[in-house]
Amino acid sequence: MPLSDVTILVPGGIHERVLARLGETFRLVRIERPDAALITGDLRASVRGVASVAGANAAFIDALPNVEIIANFGVGYDGVDARHAATRGIMVTNTPDVLTEEVADTALGLLLNTLREFSRAERWLRDGRWVKDGPYPLTRTTLRGRKIGILGMGRIGKAIARRLEGFGVPIAYHNRRPAADVAYPYFDTLEGLAREVDTLISIMPGGAATEKMIGRAVFEALGPDGVFINIGRGSTVDEEALAAALADGTILAAGLDVFAREPHVPRAMLDLPNATLLPHVGSASVHTRNAMADLVVDNLVAWFSEGRPLTGVPETASIKKR
Repeated sequence: MPLSDVTILVPGGIHERVLARLGETFRLVRIERPDAALITGDLRASVRGVASVAGANAAFIDALPNVEIIANFGVGYDGVDARHAATRGIMVTNTPDVLTEEVADTALGLLLNTLREFSRAERWLRDGRWVKDGPYPLTRTTLRGRKIGILGMGRIGKAIARRLEGFGVPIAYHNRRPAADVAYPYFDTLEGLAREVDTLISIMPGGAATEKMIGRAVFEALGPDGVFINIGRGSTVDEEALAAALADGTILAAGLDVFAREPHVPRAMLDLPNATLLPHVGSASVHTRNAMADLVVDNLVAWFSEGRPLTGVPETASIKKR
């Protein structure tokens, strides 16, 4: 069957480059959102692939009996029920590597901005306060003398660590297990790592296994000079506990690019002067998003033309094309 006869479904919005390339290569069909109730009889029969940034739960997957592959836009794929897809013999792919360096760059920028308050200093200048009130106040925090802990020493964690080496700061990490190719000190518990460092950078994926794993106990272990940076998933943090820790001085500051209920940010967080907040821009450059879009489509092309994915996720690594 030529690729132009293969139906690919896009539920909800997705990068325009994905849509353009899918439209040139496959038979593209769109629906408003990944909702099983929107799957018509024609779609049930014809859809063989899904390209999605909005996820795909078990009910949605089951509503598409002929689907062979779900291509997720993003390295994090917690919105796709990959375990259920595997039981159905469905391949799931994501977009690793192509966004690693961009997200690592963002993590360092967020860390420095949180410590040195660059965005607030710019606002001071723009509001005319440099002329009226004099120089911006000296920042309480600096990267000098800090000890960095990385939660999640995967591709992005390693890229962040490489950058931090250039700043001359000691680095340690926590994973489910030690990384074979990493020489930094390893801590087998998150709280143990937090007690040893004063700056914690999280790159943890979302999902049930990591839900609210970063909470009050971790912040207490990090201590009153502690700085928390999250570039992974908002669901990994107990946001109420974080807001309280920032408000009562349990930790000193936080920089967040991700939140549990995006785009909604807790009011308590918005009101905190010691929280630096970004609207999930970790990979948000034209260059990197185009590369992610290409990988989404290239996975679909490889699957339907060669019977293999380029970047399948671990849960579906054993799936073979029917």
